[in-house]
This record gives sequence, structure tokens and C-alpha cells, in this order.
Amino acid sequence: MLPTFLSIVLIIALIFSISVIIQKRKKAGITGIKSALTSICLCLMAVMNLLAYWFDFMGLLSWSITVVLLILGTYFTKYMPSFER
Repeated sequence: MLPTFLSIVLIIALIFSISVIIQKRKKAGITGIKSALTSICLCLMAVMNLLAYWFDFMGLLSWSITVVLLILGTYFTKYMPSFER
């Protein structure tokens, strides 16, 4: 029961965070895919880990993909726009 509830909460949080990211990008007038790659990698990491949990695929490949997505997400932060105040 608890794993099902936590999976549903993760899906709802993921959908909410994606909609917030899209709204903030539209509000700031940010276009292009390079500046969104960090968010895309982090969301893919959450989806991949959820699928690995659902299909009992918690192994070396799952961890490797998670680490690669985390490294890619940190690499692509250089393309994020910096706002000076």
C-alpha cells in the first residue's frame, strides 16, 4: 500500500514540477533546448528510477543511468541563464 501511495505522490509531484518549469520559462521568455537540459535530465532521472522500482529493475544499469543523467544535468547548468540583480 505504501509503495503505491509513494509512487502516486511522485507522479503528481513530477507533473506539478514540470508545469512550474514550463510556466517559469515562458514568463522569463527563455527559449531553446540547451537551457532546459538540466531540468530534463533531472526529470528523466525521477522517471527512470520510478520505472526501475515498478519493474523490479534496481540494478547496476539503473544506478549507472541515474549517475550519467546526474552528471549530464550538472554539465548542462552552464547553459542556464544567469539573472543579475
